[in-house]
Amino acid sequence: MMKIDKETLLKLFTTMLKIRYFEERIVDLYARGLVPGLAHLYIGEEAIASGVCAGLRDDDYITSTHRGHGHVIAKGADLKLMMAELFGKKTGYCKGKGGSMHIADMELGILGANGIAGAGLPIALGSGLSGKLRGTDQVTACFFGDDASNNGTFHESLNLASLYKLPVIFVCENNLYGISVGQEKQRLLQDIALRAANYDMPGVVVDGNDVLEVYNTTIKAVKRGRAGEGPSLIECKTYRWRGHHEGDPNQGRRYRTTEEIESWKKKDPIERLARKLIEDKFITKKKMDALKKRVLKDIEEAVAYANESEFPALEEMYEDVYV
Repeated sequence: MMKIDKETLLKLFTTMLKIRYFEERIVDLYARGLVPGLAHLYIGEEAIASGVCAGLRDDDYITSTHRGHGHVIAKGADLKLMMAELFGKKTGYCKGKGGSMHIADMELGILGANGIAGAGLPIALGSGLSGKLRGTDQVTACFFGDDASNNGTFHESLNLASLYKLPVIFVCENNLYGISVGQEKQRLLQDIALRAANYDMPGVVVDGNDVLEVYNTTIKAVKRGRAGEGPSLIECKTYRWRGHHEGDPNQGRRYRTTEEIESWKKKDPIERLARKLIEDKFITKKKMDALKKRVLKDIEEAVAYANESEFPALEEMYEDVYV
């Protein structure tokens, strides 16, 4: 494994904290009725978005999913604009009209979260083809869930990306469940990464709760993409701590056991990196606590911004609608 410098390690840790604290705040805000619609939270999966996006440049692209808060935070999204969007306020990224599942910022290379399972895959093809035709060395990281790997868009996209050697990194976030259906009921194949062989591209399985492994694997895939060698498939084994969404009764305990949930919580990606940072003397516990307080302060400022912002006027309903 490639040695990672202190600055990058602290950046990875800070990004994971931002995602975790943002999502934990949404738990409370959603319960209070301040966040309309649905909220699919990323708690437990923070290492994937953080590790992948840390391996990208600012001008690279990502496509996201319904569980996309972590992806866009890791790519550099403004927490205030994110929170305002979740509140349905006009100061949000999509003027309050997109909500949790549709945050986008083209200037940051965030081509949009998407509420349709697997719909980000062909979008990633488009941005990959764009970079290739324009002669840049930009890459696109395409996040999708394990259940989306059974969709036609998955196979079609991997086939075309391989055929045209597009600079796309397919990142499968395998959290073991498609809504309430365990993976053993979806397919016989346990490792989705094996499907990469059908399309003549590298496919690798990584521990999705180990941000260092995710980061190192991404660096290799990015290098391959920039060199014109084509796409890669990275399968990240992970677990969502919460239910499918915040309306999932009893946080998904209808279809999974408390013991299973608690066993995965012991694999907390943030605690794992925190221990390494302290053991390697990259940060003291006092400075780590101060960092956590700063991140929490940023989250509260985002909540205040969203609370103080206005809702869009009724007459704005049909603005920015494309038909």
